[in-house]
Amino acid sequence: MADFDLVLKGTVVTPQRVIEAGHVAVRDGKVVQIGQGAAPAAKERHDLGKALILPGAIDAQVHSLSQKNQEDFIWSTRSAAAGGVTTIVDMPYDEGNLVCSAEAVARKVAHARAQARVDFALYGTVDPEEGPARIAEMVEAGVAAFKFSTFGTDPKRFPRIPPALLQACFAAIAPTGLTAGVHNEDDEAVQSYMAAVKASGISDWRAHGLSRPPITELLAMHTIFETGADTGCPSHVVHCSLGRGYDIAAAYRRDGFEATVECCIHYLTLDEENDVRRLGGKAKINPPIRPRAEVESLWRKITEGKVWLVSTDHVSWSEERKTKEDMLANSSGVPGLEVMVPLFVKGALERGVPLTWAAKLMAENPARHFRLDHVKGALTPGRDADITVLTPEETVYDASASGHNIVGWSPYNGIRLPWRVAATYLRGQPVFDGKNVVAEPGTGAFVRPPLMRVLSA
Repeated sequence: MADFDLVLKGTVVTPQRVIEAGHVAVRDGKVVQIGQGAAPAAKERHDLGKALILPGAIDAQVHSLSQKNQEDFIWSTRSAAAGGVTTIVDMPYDEGNLVCSAEAVARKVAHARAQARVDFALYGTVDPEEGPARIAEMVEAGVAAFKFSTFGTDPKRFPRIPPALLQACFAAIAPTGLTAGVHNEDDEAVQSYMAAVKASGISDWRAHGLSRPPITELLAMHTIFETGADTGCPSHVVHCSLGRGYDIAAAYRRDGFEATVECCIHYLTLDEENDVRRLGGKAKINPPIRPRAEVESLWRKITEGKVWLVSTDHVSWSEERKTKEDMLANSSGVPGLEVMVPLFVKGALERGVPLTWAAKLMAENPARHFRLDHVKGALTPGRDADITVLTPEETVYDASASGHNIVGWSPYNGIRLPWRVAATYLRGQPVFDGKNVVAEPGTGAFVRPPLMRVLSA
């Protein structure tokens, strides 16, 4: 008689070690056992040879609804499944629906539940006109964190939160134990540099980086971390393109404050002098892609333990919003859900970075960060059996050929990936078989921090 529902045998990657000839055993949708050597019997058993078996990735930063009538959860979670991502954390800046109340959270949960093929958690935010008044009700509604911005793209959809209001919001969040994540660009500085670039007449690929030089990020990071230090609220920078930024966060942690930084996969992969020059608007991201020297600096920060999460900041803008001749007129952001995990593995192996960092930065730490580690984030007995399998098969990424994203473009097109996602399991059930996303819409569930744990933090 089979002891388990599913057993996968291969190279098991955990945050602590890589287990050669290891296995993961699953029963009733949960991990029951991790072992090495002879694998136990199971109703379904796969000997995957040299394949990597990782915990399902948690993408900490996804924008499924930034463009109305475009991607939606039907496509973002399809890309996620194909990319080995088993949980996405969706941002609150939806076109036509700023997620800033319990009602807005409930509306988005209902909308996403009908479409999601993998699990999802949600960020909440505030309407600047209301301030922190609805933070408590959003905690009860199940948000996993809060998101703000020190830079304003749009006064309603993506508003700037000025320093005094940011402090009030942090103070309201602090008692809940949740984290305040912030987009780190100083509004006044960016506006000044942007005006100077426009006055200069530069409008090609160089314009974006010139309009947001490193100082615009670093000034904002000090504001964010000082606000956290003042209020006792865990403070988090949701993306940083500069090695210096990770050192700043580490200094705050040395002083006893909860100060963390997230690195997006594009900052670990693309550079300004080659990729932005080549791609133009298709590589326009806030903060900007930096020179190759910063890319290598960020990989060093990973090995120093200064990077807390790796995410995508995924958004699938339609092509016409990314191909304008005037660099600054393009929308900011790129899709990445389908390739984050293989890109990280590629970059790590090329630099001799242990693969344990993949399990830590894309699964274990995100689960802890969003207070979901009671069910997510690790191949640990009792957790959900969310599993990603990668096999050593070289592929050349082509977004238009994959069939698992709503747009046919990607800044990662043409990159050779030495490992490919061969299977993705959500709670022990296959959602991607290496070619097809087999999960139907509605397979995914809303995941949230345990309310009693949050309120007692």
